[in-house]
Amino acid sequence: MSSPNSISPEKLNRLVGLPHCPRLVDVRLEEDFSADPVLIPGSVRRSWQAVESWADEVADQAVMICHRGLKLSHGAAAWLRHQGVDANVLEGGMEAWRAAGYPSVRSERLPPRDSAGRTVWVTRSRPKIDRIACPWLIRRFIDPDAVFLFVAPSEVKPVGERFGAMPFDIEDTFWSHRGDSCTFDTMVEEFGLTFEPMLRLAAIVRAADTARLESIPEASGLLAVSLGLSRMYANDLEQLDAGMLVYDALYRWCRDATDETHNWPVNKPRT
Repeated sequence: MSSPNSISPEKLNRLVGLPHCPRLVDVRLEEDFSADPVLIPGSVRRSWQAVESWADEVADQAVMICHRGLKLSHGAAAWLRHQGVDANVLEGGMEAWRAAGYPSVRSERLPPRDSAGRTVWVTRSRPKIDRIACPWLIRRFIDPDAVFLFVAPSEVKPVGERFGAMPFDIEDTFWSHRGDSCTFDTMVEEFGLTFEPMLRLAAIVRAADTARLESIPEASGLLAVSLGLSRMYANDLEQLDAGMLVYDALYRWCRDATDETHNWPVNKPRT
């Protein structure tokens, strides 16, 4: 019987990747995590024993994830509710999520986190497509608190070395174009997010970013919107904030609305 403070894997899967997804916290024991070192997209690892110290990270809503959805997640969720957070437990825990075949992130691909527990990334300034799409992917599916530094192209690698930031979308780095694929493709593949809606979105990003607009009808629209945003914003971080909404909408279309059409007029007179 379900707990009143629980959420099913099916329902959580519908929320993952969306702007209003609850905070996802993985509190599995280290031995359980080591046996299956993957994460539900967007979740962060925290120690159940230190819940008092990280409770303030969770603002409104949260879902606790443990191995089987039992004592660890229930205890952590109860503590958060004491702090005023709407906290729930994933029914069946990570075992149920994996059994359902839902997407998971390969934790070995995550870069080291800073002292505040965030991943830090650095790339070239004045982003257009890939350098907005990749941060969207990271913020929605990898690390909701990720920090992005936009710098001059010549400074990407030096800044990465000095500030502990992971370079991306620049030549001769791991997170970059490979053959005919773009950096977004690389991240989707390496993180293990190769489920159908994401692959559909990746095809649009690739076509727009590599000037193969004829291959995907939606690519021309993405290119136009991306170039328009780059002219609207002089501040790269403000442009990223605006671009997040674009990719949120594209992802929802890829996931839920590709079969929907629109015609005008709605009520044509009969002949």
